[in-house]
Amino acid sequence: MYHSFGGKSLKRITIMTTLFVPGICWALLMLINVCLMAASSSAAAPAGTLLGVMALWFVISIPLTIAGAYFGYKRKTLDPPVRVNQIPRQIPEQPWYLRPIPSALMGGVLTFGAIFIELYFIMNSIWFHKVYYVFGFLFLVFVILVVTTAEVTVLLTYFHLCSEDYRWHWRSVYTAGASALYVFLYGVFFYFSRLRLASFASLVIYFGWMSIVCLLFFVLTGAIGFVASHLFIRRIYSAIKID
Repeated sequence: MYHSFGGKSLKRITIMTTLFVPGICWALLMLINVCLMAASSSAAAPAGTLLGVMALWFVISIPLTIAGAYFGYKRKTLDPPVRVNQIPRQIPEQPWYLRPIPSALMGGVLTFGAIFIELYFIMNSIWFHKVYYVFGFLFLVFVILVVTTAEVTVLLTYFHLCSEDYRWHWRSVYTAGASALYVFLYGVFFYFSRLRLASFASLVIYFGWMSIVCLLFFVLTGAIGFVASHLFIRRIYSAIKID
């Protein structure tokens, strides 16, 4: 995909893929584990477990990512359905609701609205040690999340194109991924309204895990939004007939 868009910095994008998201998750996990050890908690992971996780990262994840990048770069790129102008067009002044931050906030709240009820039961089950057993309904909510994220992102991408703004690539990512911000804000509300943990270690553990969940949720929804927008762009432009 990166090669199809004319990307040339293969080494940089491969290194970022292998280190950025896993590195952030690893740093947060280490912070959580240090807090657990400082609190003399039995939930703290031993050094062997941490080394095993790091070995999985460096021995399996990174080599597979590098191999996938190598073979992917050797494959034939996806040709655009129409000829692309090499000189970028000037983008006119955009209305306020199509600017990056307002459009992302609007798209995120619509996606968050599809999951916030189920999110309440999931967080209750995790933090109050209750049994969660409605996995069929959880799968249905996940399907609704995927469909809602794709539809909202495609709709806002269409609005941007109608306003002569062709910069849809990253906007489709953070428009769909903005729902992770609402998930984190809901986690803050849940903490102060339901938990109210007293110790600093508990505070760090809670918000550390919430940060990891929200980061991965951003990656998930951002990928869904980008793929949906990409398929939508190729579909509408492939229908253009040029004499």
